[in-house]
Amino acid sequence: MGWLPVALLAVPLLGALLLLISPALLRPVLRGYGLVFSGVTLALAVTLAATFDYTQAARPQLTVDQPWIPGLGLRFHLGVDGISLPLVVLTALLTFLCFVYLSWGDARAPGQLLTPATGRPRALVFTLLVLEVGMIGTFLALDLLLFFVFFEVVLIPMYFLIAIWGGRGRRSAAIKFILYTLLGSVVMLLGLLLIWAQTGTLDIVALSQAHGAGMSRGVQVLAFAAVGIGLAVKTPMWPLHTWLPDAHTEAPTVGSVLLAGVLLKMGTYGFARIAIPVLPEGAVVIAPWLGALAVVGIVYGSLACLAQRDLKRMIAYSSVGHMGFVLLGFATLTTVGVNGALFANVAHGLITGLLFFLAGAIKERYGTADMPSLGGGMLATLPHLGAVLTFAAIASLGIPGLAGFWGEMLALLGAFQPAEVLPRELFLVFMAIGGLGAVLTAAYFLVMLSRVTHGLPARPALSLTATHSAPGGAGAGPEETGSGAAESRPEALAAGAAESEPEGGRRPAEVTETGSPAPKAGAMRDIRGYELVAWVPLIVLILLFGLWPKLLLSLTTPAVQTLLGVLS
Repeated sequence: MGWLPVALLAVPLLGALLLLISPALLRPVLRGYGLVFSGVTLALAVTLAATFDYTQAARPQLTVDQPWIPGLGLRFHLGVDGISLPLVVLTALLTFLCFVYLSWGDARAPGQLLTPATGRPRALVFTLLVLEVGMIGTFLALDLLLFFVFFEVVLIPMYFLIAIWGGRGRRSAAIKFILYTLLGSVVMLLGLLLIWAQTGTLDIVALSQAHGAGMSRGVQVLAFAAVGIGLAVKTPMWPLHTWLPDAHTEAPTVGSVLLAGVLLKMGTYGFARIAIPVLPEGAVVIAPWLGALAVVGIVYGSLACLAQRDLKRMIAYSSVGHMGFVLLGFATLTTVGVNGALFANVAHGLITGLLFFLAGAIKERYGTADMPSLGGGMLATLPHLGAVLTFAAIASLGIPGLAGFWGEMLALLGAFQPAEVLPRELFLVFMAIGGLGAVLTAAYFLVMLSRVTHGLPARPALSLTATHSAPGGAGAGPEETGSGAAESRPEALAAGAAESEPEGGRRPAEVTETGSPAPKAGAMRDIRGYELVAWVPLIVLILLFGLWPKLLLSLTTPAVQTLLGVLS
């Protein structure tokens, strides 16, 4: 079954290439095109999980190892183990659900970006398929340079996803995203080249088994710092996080889902796949600093969330805090802590992916994501949508019985008893600060729910008819006037509402951003069928991993024990 990893990359790549070769032929079937190719990729990922030997989860399986550039000793080396398998399946699932969200339902509905009227549907499908290739390839790569290539492939499609289909501030957000991530990648590349120069190989499996042999302590510290900076930018870790809130706020719904659900995991995955097993002595030296920055990020992210008005921006800052728990787990260098980090990785992808789906749905209905402007009372006006939002928020704040609890709890438990080579007193302080961050996490989600879902509704949601009452869509800012850019802004035409508040303050509750009167309560639309199909799998998995954590922990534990090696 060694062909499975290759097929996982070939299917979405073939789909993207066919869009370039035969655009006119495929235009009539474009609405289901991405759905078919992402669905086949998801089926292959499920097949990969079904054929995986769970008794040998610590070693790479279904491997492909072929010469790539023989003159440099580079190889096309792919494989999957207990660490990468959950992330491969998560990537395929979220990409498929994004296409479900885009492709099904009434073509006139908000969020339906695949109709010709909304602009560049072929380009959107192409961008998402190329993005899927890079994301899956990162988790399958077992060669350092191949890992770096896939790691970088995702940057260009995500840049265009934000810059073309994003909100009003999409251009600056996209430029900030690409500059931060590219600069971080340059530093990471220098670290990877240093490892190659010292060991003479780029094979991740061989390097992990060697546990730093052939590299002095100083070289390992330098390489870990360089690789760690590149990974920390993508994670993102405080203080390298400042690109994230703008990117999430301006990205379209599917862009935010994939950015939070998968792209951030590529950074944390790099610590487990490369930094810790390949550079164990460097990990011991850097771990206290990594833990310190992690807990600062936990508290900072929580406090920043309390100060936010915009729902998408609040969820973005929450990712900084949640990724802080992941990094704290890695910093403990223990089986418990690293297991918690890997569990939190998957849980965050499921929960935050659902939260961004919900934020997009709310913004499409109300014409804004500004929480005070939503008026509250969603449980009364849109009870199903309000109930799912409440569920996702409770899952994210770490209630026992849901997936968000186990990762954070295990990361804190790992800090209580870190590796013997680390200062326990310092990590006890980290544990206490992390516990405070968990309390603050509950605080900002409860504040959000009190603003959005509870209380008496002060304003109705926009109906499907009202959101499309303005021809051409509202919200094309001054910079688009006369430039033709308004026709290429899918979010303006899809939602029919501006992406940010007008100058001079908040929009009156009784008037939509198109200038027409807001519809009455009877015209509200609750969860639509295609939204339900896209969200239910995430809800089920959040419950499943929350009630049965062994399902994931039994898969990652053998691989974690192997990667820690001499540190365990």
